[in-house]
Amino acid sequence: MLSKVAERIYWSARYLERVEAMARLVSIYDKLLFDLPKQVDLSWYNLIVINSLEEGFNKRYSVRDERNVVKYLIGDDDNISSVVNSLRAIRENIRTTRDVVPADTWEMVNELSMFVEDNLANGLKRSMRHEFLETIIKSCQQIVGLLYVNMTRDEGWEMVLLGQNLERADMTTRNLDAAIAAIVQVADDDFAVNSRQIIWGNVLRALNADQPFRREMRSSIKGTPVVNFLMGNEEFPRAISFCLNKIVTSSERLPKGDDAIQRTNDICKEIALDLQAEEFGEPFRDDLNELQLSLADLHGLIDKAWFQSEH
Repeated sequence: MLSKVAERIYWSARYLERVEAMARLVSIYDKLLFDLPKQVDLSWYNLIVINSLEEGFNKRYSVRDERNVVKYLIGDDDNISSVVNSLRAIRENIRTTRDVVPADTWEMVNELSMFVEDNLANGLKRSMRHEFLETIIKSCQQIVGLLYVNMTRDEGWEMVLLGQNLERADMTTRNLDAAIAAIVQVADDDFAVNSRQIIWGNVLRALNADQPFRREMRSSIKGTPVVNFLMGNEEFPRAISFCLNKIVTSSERLPKGDDAIQRTNDICKEIALDLQAEEFGEPFRDDLNELQLSLADLHGLIDKAWFQSEH
């Protein structure tokens, strides 16, 4: 497989995962507005901070309100990570790799892109946002399902898994960061204990992890068991350790994967150290930031091993 083709497939999978994850992230805050006590004024700008988008957002908007944040994350042309721009990147990458991915992928990606473009205004309205986000999430899952059912298990498939799992691990750290940011904000609330449980519960539901968490942990919804599950569980597909193990497996099936395997194993050791903490508050956000930097470093090794061989 040509390195350019491999890279496009890898990024198609990353952007597809990013679209779904961004929709889930916005959904967390949308639902929290209904579940938390009315006196809690949750800052939507937290979503800009945890996605490291402060510079671009502040150039575009002077008001850090809900509408501007949601618009920047979903439909802003100047935000390279927005849902709209991610879908455009998927379309271009799929267009140029249609002889490798299942034929229906192109059609399904186009349908999702047109839906988002045509209904973007609904995503900005709180009354219409839930249906809008759910349609995006379900459409992404349908495309992923198509790939899983119909794609040949060759080098292209391993690129899908590499991109999907690296992006998924990164976005799970950002979901956890969103939870910590919200918890810090409600720390002085009279209903702080109940608010924390609501926040962690919403994080689990946003990641479809509520039922798996209860089955595995057999614990009430509290910060420590939730963090341990979402970071350390090796059976749940959105848990970070699960994603990293999949990256190792795919790297083992490809040539020149030794550096990526070593770095991934090192990250697993970092996670094991992070999970030794008795509780996860504001300082844990530094650990999450370091983990995000480590995942970015892993991407660099993937790029060097498989996408630069023809340059």
